[in-house]
Amino acid sequence: MMSNCSWKPFVYGGLASITAECGTFPIDLTKTRLQVQGQITDAKYKEIKYRGMIHALVRICREEGLKALYSGIAPAMLRQASYGTIKIGTYQSLKRLFVERPEDETLVINVLCGILSGVISSSIANPTDVLKIRMQAQGRVLQGGMIYNFIDIYQQEGTRGLWKGVSLTAQRAAIVVGVELPVYDITKKHIIMSGLLGDNVYTHFISSFTCGLAGALASNPIDVVRTRMMNQRALQDGKTCVYGGTIECFLQTWKNEGFFALYKGFWPNWLRLGPWNIIFFLTYEQLKRLDL
Repeated sequence: MMSNCSWKPFVYGGLASITAECGTFPIDLTKTRLQVQGQITDAKYKEIKYRGMIHALVRICREEGLKALYSGIAPAMLRQASYGTIKIGTYQSLKRLFVERPEDETLVINVLCGILSGVISSSIANPTDVLKIRMQAQGRVLQGGMIYNFIDIYQQEGTRGLWKGVSLTAQRAAIVVGVELPVYDITKKHIIMSGLLGDNVYTHFISSFTCGLAGALASNPIDVVRTRMMNQRALQDGKTCVYGGTIECFLQTWKNEGFFALYKGFWPNWLRLGPWNIIFFLTYEQLKRLDL
């Protein structure tokens, strides 16, 4: 039975997710730009404009202005307000359905709860992800703000356009959440039980850093495919411009650009997931202590 305070993980998760997103968004933008470039089958993104994360940050600032580093921040914030809220709240609620006490949690239970919460939350929040990626990838090309672009995608591509790549988004979220949250919980549990550290900020930092690295390694290939699928627009006849589906995108990327193309944007991905998770979990743990 869930307690009367079962709403708190939802609220704390949403607030912590928004805080983490604000602090790491420019890194996420460079990851998206790196992932969409170098596509042999798409002339618009064939050019290799950026040599790496730092070069991308400098070039974007120089050519598009400092403001461009926050292209897509509005849908990103909306995404975290929905995705982050549902993800953490569902994860914590599902765990309490299986076991009553946190001490009784196992890796298998946590992974299962993480996968389920990732799929549910990401599927609901998919339109905000599409908007964010379009605005990040195309910068000044995509003008008019979040509402304008939401309407534009709906008018041009229909409901299917807003849920483009939803299967990949759900798969990525299943991997990321199914790895990150259980790794955080298990790492934190073992550090505390070993007596090395208590339930304090140092334990939260180490646990969040570890789960960010694990999540980046597990999710980067599907993240590349998801980014490319979401970024492409539909033709007038309803067919996609470049990739006919996620499997084709995965195979074409590997065939045309090599296996390591699936790890394009890994460093900004990790450098985002690392700080993101650190900010998120430190904020989340402090909100729990406040017991609002």
